[in-house]
Amino acid sequence: MRRLAKGIEGVRRTTGQHPGGMVVVPANHKITEFTPVQHPADKKDSGVVTTHFEYHSMEAQLVKLDILGHDDPTMVRFLEDLTGIDVKTLPLNDPETMSLFSGVEALGVKPEDIDSNVGTYAVPEFGTGFVRQMLEATRPNTFSQLVRISGLSHGEEVWNNNAEVLIREGVATLNEAICTRDDIMTYLIRMNLPNKQAFDIMEHVRKGKGLTAEEIQVMREHHVPDWYIDSCTKIHYMFPKAHAVAYVTMACRLAWFKVHQPLAFYASFFSIRGEDFDVEAALGGLERIKYRIKEIDDMGYAATAKDKKQKTVMEVAMEMCARGFKFYPVDLYESAATKFQLKEDGLLIPFGSLPGVGYAAANAIANSRSDQAFLSVEDFQNRSGTNKTAMDMLRQFGCFDGMPENNQISLFG
Repeated sequence: MRRLAKGIEGVRRTTGQHPGGMVVVPANHKITEFTPVQHPADKKDSGVVTTHFEYHSMEAQLVKLDILGHDDPTMVRFLEDLTGIDVKTLPLNDPETMSLFSGVEALGVKPEDIDSNVGTYAVPEFGTGFVRQMLEATRPNTFSQLVRISGLSHGEEVWNNNAEVLIREGVATLNEAICTRDDIMTYLIRMNLPNKQAFDIMEHVRKGKGLTAEEIQVMREHHVPDWYIDSCTKIHYMFPKAHAVAYVTMACRLAWFKVHQPLAFYASFFSIRGEDFDVEAALGGLERIKYRIKEIDDMGYAATAKDKKQKTVMEVAMEMCARGFKFYPVDLYESAATKFQLKEDGLLIPFGSLPGVGYAAANAIANSRSDQAFLSVEDFQNRSGTNKTAMDMLRQFGCFDGMPENNQISLFG
């Protein structure tokens, strides 16, 4: 079978999250038999093709494989290496950790300090603005409630214009609302519907097929509330509970480090997302970071994908500084290539986070160091092989301050 080019399955759920996956086309067929394709306007020579058709228009004919890429396992490895703590031993009901999902007190800050009423920046699944709004609306305090929110955030028309309205208007609580596909079957069985019928209704709803007149009738005969039936008819897609449990388990384990091992947490996060780190803003402190975030917000629709990624990273930097920590500038002898390093009250920025200093250049710089100090800027460049762009950036951030330009010594200076 032939794998379809990345991007062809560009479905985005209402949460703004990408489902991740790959459409498989049999070798004796072409993708154009199932959907029209085009080259992105700005990438005509890239070989990438895309389509405005969403996957659901092809799901009856083609198979989609979920092949997800996640930074979270990498972050777990970083944290284990930094702290020596096995994440599998961490509790999932730590009170301070759980409090992050409903407030910021465990971080030692006030909501206005970090522009958020909950402390979930950088916590996977719960750090986006969309999900933080859900947390503020529901104020969860148990693991099971977080599972329900994960289901809501991954579904289509499960929260928006549905559970959000029911909860806000007091028609249903978070524990009563439909959140994952499993909720429907188990609830209907409790309402004494036959097991098979409860399962079939769940399958229809979770695929966005709504309810038949017969299903609505049998639900009413078993005293299922009208609001519940109406909620079922609005749903387009539902997340499985097992997936939600796995995601929340990871989120709680990483959130534990945020409370109890904060510098290790932040070092791991920034090391993974260093290319979106704004060094100049970070070194300017809390107010400069907030100013950079506001600059991006003020761009509105003009903000690029790079800007939006940078905002996400700098929100975490804002929180870190608000907690009393700081960033240390790049140091020729102490900075690592790409990983942020722990200092007593902050983090040392790596070479790779400087704009214009790529992965290869950052590693070359780190590898050029030896027991012998650099004699001059010229000596540094010769030993590291750093190009002009990277040299200019290192100079801009003061890495060569106090260092002579070349190895020659003037006898008559």
